Amino acid sequence: MRFCLFLMAAAVFAQVPSPKYERPAPEQPIPFSHKTHATVGLACKQCHPMPDPGDFATFPATSVCMSCHREIKKDSPHIAKLAAHHAEGKKIPWVRVYRIPDYVFFNHQQHNAAPGVSCETCHGPVAERAVLRRERDLGMQSCMECHRAKNAKNDCKLCHDQR
Repeated sequence: MRFCLFLMAAAVFAQVPSPKYERPAPEQPIPFSHKTHATVGLACKQCHPMPDPGDFATFPATSVCMSCHREIKKDSPHIAKLAAHHAEGKKIPWVRVYRIPDYVFFNHQQHNAAPGVSCETCHGPVAERAVLRRERDLGMQSCMECHRAKNAKNDCKLCHDQR
């Protein structure tokens, strides 16, 4: 019986990719280069606002994109697709690169306000990426290691409290 349980556990763990596994970039509905946009001086929160209470950094509204792209690269087929979504009042169906489980509470505003913490702390050097892929592990172990390194609170209910 124990051997069967061991085999089942081994099979489950064999299917879970290692946190060091390099994930491919997901295919997005419209190609987007964070590098290009950061080079012109856009900051993360200009496109990814964190409305109160700050639990989520959101995707940009098409109006944010179109504020520049009414004139910039307006003849591009990709910008035409963006403009069509905007004209129809539709959101771009971006594919998430980072996601934490629903049972984990995380607040972007609190983390960004902490000394020595920036978007890059968790998401990596996004401003250097033409194509975004998940390159940082956002699992419990990496979060706890970061909290230990920064002498931040690290008790269970901090992240797993029922809200």
